[in-house]
Amino acid sequence: MKRWGRLLGAAFCLLLLLAALATWNAVFRAPGGGRLPMPEGLISLESPAGEKLLAEAGSKADLDALVRHFETQSRPAYCGVASAVTVLNAMPAAAQPAWTQSTFFTDSARRVRHPLKVTFGGMNLAELEGLLKAHDVDTARVYASDSSADAFRSVLRQNLETPDDYVIVNYERAMLGQPASGHISPLGAYDATSDRVLVLDVASYKYAPTWVPVGALWKAMDTLDSSAGKTRGYVIVRARTK
Repeated sequence: MKRWGRLLGAAFCLLLLLAALATWNAVFRAPGGGRLPMPEGLISLESPAGEKLLAEAGSKADLDALVRHFETQSRPAYCGVASAVTVLNAMPAAAQPAWTQSTFFTDSARRVRHPLKVTFGGMNLAELEGLLKAHDVDTARVYASDSSADAFRSVLRQNLETPDDYVIVNYERAMLGQPASGHISPLGAYDATSDRVLVLDVASYKYAPTWVPVGALWKAMDTLDSSAGKTRGYVIVRARTK
């Protein structure tokens, strides 16, 4: 009986170890895997049609800086961290040091949301703004329920025609035909003729930068984030004026 008890105890410990390893891989491992098929109605920047849209887009002043400092998320729930780091590093060089996803959580940022909480539960729009503010930038948070698609178009034209100010969106992927989950990424360009905006998806192992109809993206932002009890939306980020 003692032998069987030892064997059962060893088996139980092995199961606990395997479960711990599975949890670690799920929340801490660097994401990977091949690209997913592009849903109908969306256009990859890497396609001829996507390249043509970029060549014709009139609002893309932020794109070069964002591409130079682009970060793919290092953990499955780090889309907000990667988006914030990308935008912070795209700011004028004198505005901040170079950030990484490892150094992003300063003492001030940890008081907004601890990295372990982000690792296991991501972040909502208010937390994204709070984490950005912890890095001494000016922000404006807009919930989709408090605005409209037409107002968003005006923001896109104004913001993406001027450098050094950025738009980060929080949206539900399922509304775009992608696997369901809340997601965060910066915007790189707007083409008014086709009414499409370029989402620089920080889950670049899943999707290339993607041209999304503004109306579809707005509907994806105008969805309830259960962790906040509010809709998703976007944050405008600018270097802090002295």
